[in-house]
Amino acid sequence: MLEKIQELDASLLVYLNSLGSETYDKVWLIITNQLYWTPFFLLLFYLIYKKIGGKQTLYLLLFIAVLIAFTDQTCNLFKHTFQRLRPCNDPNLNSIIRVVQVRKSFSFFSGHAANTMAVATFLFLVLKRHFKYLGFLFLWPLIFAYSRIYLGLHFPGDILAGYFFGALFGFLIYLVYRKLKPLYFPG
Repeated sequence: MLEKIQELDASLLVYLNSLGSETYDKVWLIITNQLYWTPFFLLLFYLIYKKIGGKQTLYLLLFIAVLIAFTDQTCNLFKHTFQRLRPCNDPNLNSIIRVVQVRKSFSFFSGHAANTMAVATFLFLVLKRHFKYLGFLFLWPLIFAYSRIYLGLHFPGDILAGYFFGALFGFLIYLVYRKLKPLYFPG
């Protein structure tokens, strides 16, 4: 059963990765780099600040920092436990996929997918009553994580597992936030 899932995962990777073109490689290299998302984050937190105020925004940032640290460390634990090769390092795949970028670390599960989905889930749950179209926030983890497949750095299964763990952790941190907010972060 596991072998069949891995075969499907590799086949889907080959298909999705083959949709790429050298023409767009630089765009996807920019998309995958968190630094280039800074204007998006600044705009997002400016909008949040305007809606809920400075103190509440700082509390949100504190919870997001804890969330990212927890998600990232869990991801690293999984990567070192499962030690799944990235597609770009897999000798069975790296000659048939487009390898645009190479990383030496392991693949399962995607930290990019987990972190972005965790933050998106948490922010959505906390702020959905304040912003009418906040669901569009989920485009961020979709685009960001697809860049990892495009570049040959992750299997689709790595992305889906990252989404699952990210959404789970985002939800759990939201429950903690909801419980602690009236006690320590009123407003």
